[in-house]
Amino acid sequence: MKKIPIIPVPIEEAELALFEERKKIYPRTQKGWFQTWRWVLVFFTQFLFYGTAWLNWNDRQAVLFDLVNRKFYIFGMILWPQDFIYLAVLLVISALSLFLFTAIAGRLFCGYACPQTVYTEIFMWVEAKIEGDRSARIRLDQSPMSFTKFRLKTTKHLIWLAIALWTGFTFVGYFTPIHTLATELSGFSLGPWETFWFLFYAFATYGNAGFMREQVCKYMCPYARFQSAMFDKDTLIVTYDTERGEPRGPRTKKIDYKAEGLGACIDCGICVQVCPTGIDIRNGLQYECIACGACIDGCDQVMDKMGYERGLVRYTTEHALAQKMSKDAMWKHVFRLRTLIYGSILGMIILAAAISLAYRIPLKVDVIRDRAMPKITEVGAIENVYRLQIMNTQETERKYQISVKGIPGAEIVNETQISINAATSRAFPVRVRIPAGSAPIGSNRIKFSVIDDQNSKVTVTEKAVFIVPK
Repeated sequence: MKKIPIIPVPIEEAELALFEERKKIYPRTQKGWFQTWRWVLVFFTQFLFYGTAWLNWNDRQAVLFDLVNRKFYIFGMILWPQDFIYLAVLLVISALSLFLFTAIAGRLFCGYACPQTVYTEIFMWVEAKIEGDRSARIRLDQSPMSFTKFRLKTTKHLIWLAIALWTGFTFVGYFTPIHTLATELSGFSLGPWETFWFLFYAFATYGNAGFMREQVCKYMCPYARFQSAMFDKDTLIVTYDTERGEPRGPRTKKIDYKAEGLGACIDCGICVQVCPTGIDIRNGLQYECIACGACIDGCDQVMDKMGYERGLVRYTTEHALAQKMSKDAMWKHVFRLRTLIYGSILGMIILAAAISLAYRIPLKVDVIRDRAMPKITEVGAIENVYRLQIMNTQETERKYQISVKGIPGAEIVNETQISINAATSRAFPVRVRIPAGSAPIGSNRIKFSVIDDQNSKVTVTEKAVFIVPK
C-alpha cells in the first residue's frame, strides 16, 4: 500500500492580547447643575481633609489617630483599643449607607465623593488649565516633542506632584501630630514609617488621579462589579430615553425632526466627550458609569441650543421610563419598602451609637487577681492581691476612690485613692483582706468599685474572685 506523504502546513502565528490596551480619554470640560454640585463636593471634602488636620482641641490636635500610644482623639472624645466596638459600628453604618444610597440613586458616592473621583477631577482641572481644552490636549499629545510641549508637560506634572505630596503629608498628619510632622519634614528627620506612608500615599494619588483615572473605577474598584446586586428597576440611574431619542441623526435647528422621522438625539457625541470613563450612555446602563451626571449637563445644553425639551439623558428609573411615570409617581417608587427598611435600620443603629457615646463612661477598669497564694495573717485574716488597671479617658487629671464589697468585713489594706493623669492609664497592686471565718473555703465573688471624686456618676464596678484556702 502506497504511503501518502504528509506535507506540513505553516501555522500562522497569532498574538492574543489578554487585556485591552488603554485608550486615553480626553474628557471635555462641561458646565451645568450636576457639575456644579461635583465641584461643591470637591471643595467640601478637601476642605475637611486638608483643614481638619490643623484644628486644635484642648491644646492638642482635634483629630488624631495615635497608633503608637493607642489613642484615637476625635475632637472632645478619646477612644482606646477597648472601644473597638465603635469602629465596628462605624463600618456597619458605612455599609448600610452605601446600600441605601445605591438602592435609591445608584453610584452617587462614586460620582461625587469618592477620593478617586475627587482627585481625578482636581488633576484634570490642572491639566485643562495648563494644556488647554479637549482638542488642544489631543493635538498636544499627538504632536512631536518640542520645547513648548516639554514645558507644558513638566509644569503639569510638577503641580500634580505638589498636590500629591501635600495629600500624602496630610494623610500621615492624622497619625502623627501634623505640627510635629511638619517640623520633622523641614529638618529631614522623618521616621521610616512616616517616610514610607508619606511617599506611598503621594505616589498612589499621583498615579491613580494622574494616569490610571477611569481604569481604577473600571477594573480595580470592586464596587463596580457588585453594584448590580443593589440595583433594581426603581433605582435612579443616568439613563438615555431611547424612545424619544431614536432614530438619532444630525440635522439643522430649522428642521422639524419629527416630520423627518428622527428622534431628539442629534448624534453630536457630547455625552461621550464629557464622560470621564469614556462610555456612551446611549448604549444603556454600563458598570463603568459612575453617575456623575456630566452627560446630562452636556445633553441638556445641546437640547437648549436646538430648542428641544431637556431630559433626553436624565436621572430616572427603568420603571418610570418604561411606564412614562410622572416625577411624583417615580419618587414614590424610589422610596419603596426596600429603601425604607435600609433607612430604618440605619437610623436605629446611628441612634443607638449616638446614645451609647453620649452615655459612655470616661473610665475603664480591669481587675486581674495575682497568681500568688492567699496570705494568712497572724490573727487569721486572709489577704488576696489584685492588679487594677484604671484608665482615665478624660482630658483632665482625675482622682478615684476604690472600694470592695461582696464579703462581710472585706477591706482594702493599701491606698484607696489614686490620681491618674489626663488620657492615661495606671496599673497598681491592691491588697484585699477579710476577717477569719467571714467566707467559706474556695472561690468567693467580690466586686471592686471605682468612683470619680469629682463626679459620682462616673463609676465602674468590676467582678473578681477572692480565694479562701483550706
